[in-house]
Amino acid sequence: QVQLVQSGGGLVQSGASLRVSCEASGRASSAYAMGWFRQVPGKAREFVGAISASGGVSHYADSVKGRFTISRDNAKATVFLQMNSLKPEDTAVYYCSAKVPLTGGSIYFRESAYDYWGQGTQVTVSS
Repeated sequence: QVQLVQSGGGLVQSGASLRVSCEASGRASSAYAMGWFRQVPGKAREFVGAISASGGVSHYADSVKGRFTISRDNAKATVFLQMNSLKPEDTAVYYCSAKVPLTGGSIYFRESAYDYWGQGTQVTVSS
């Protein structure tokens, strides 16, 4: 069992940067593959990116590639979503998620693949 607690986010102007953190607690929290998703009202949750348990593999949605970076500090059991060059269309509630992976290099793209979720963090980008 792992608990995910998110922090960061907020309101910024277009072009600004923001970082959201996701701290995991519980048994072997650093052994989980992690993902980030976002959701706007009335729409399905959207994949943003994912990182392997080892931290050596990551993947991003086309809409954020080159602007967002996921990293992890396993010593602190924390995963970070660094968001640069933010756009108004990035406005959403952002969720981190965790899954026990098949291998240390495995990453997952589907919402249904993840077992644990953070509480969500609002990110609002004004034009």
